[in-house]
Amino acid sequence: MDPDGGLIDTRTSYDTVAANYADLLRDALAGYPHLCAALALFADTVRGRGPVADVGCGPGHVTAHLHELGVDAFGIDLSPAMIEVARREHPGLRFEVGSMTHLDLPDASVAGLLGWWSLVHVPDDAIRTVLDHFHRVLRPGAPLLLGFHAGDGSRLKTEGYGGLPTKVHVHRRPPGRVRAWLRDTGFAVEAETLLDPDEGSPGAIVFARRAVGPS
Repeated sequence: MDPDGGLIDTRTSYDTVAANYADLLRDALAGYPHLCAALALFADTVRGRGPVADVGCGPGHVTAHLHELGVDAFGIDLSPAMIEVARREHPGLRFEVGSMTHLDLPDASVAGLLGWWSLVHVPDDAIRTVLDHFHRVLRPGAPLLLGFHAGDGSRLKTEGYGGLPTKVHVHRRPPGRVRAWLRDTGFAVEAETLLDPDEGSPGAIVFARRAVGPS
């Protein structure tokens, strides 16, 4: 894996599946009440406090959901095709092409940050770089909400949405490992939820907050 976690392969793969991905996920949140509840809680903590970054926003459906909840949300994604879809489907919102490993936002510039299943293609040896950027761009005391595949191990995904070719590694992480990474980066972990623990592909949500004092 290259230092940037296979950025070229990830970008190319999501450019390839962007339209199909958007079609499949456009209304998907409605079927996941626990995810909606987590996003509503996050929205309550950031509403009216300033801009909120959805990093790895894909076609922008979650960014738009936050906006509907009264959040000044904007999206960033590695895939230009995803950003094109997001801009077309949500023309009133701000979307930018960018990488979470080289997050081009000023220090302490956002009032909240969402990483909604967007770390799943980042290898372990690049996670600290990503979390350092998240910590840097968040204001002191601002919240971070992460969603990710729970478990352990990685696999190479060669077929994406609609059967299109992809080349991305999908990483599962034990929630305890994610909590440790967050604390090592200077975040205070506040809550964790495990989703579908008895199913074959559980997920996890972690609420954290950038510490107010020096980390």
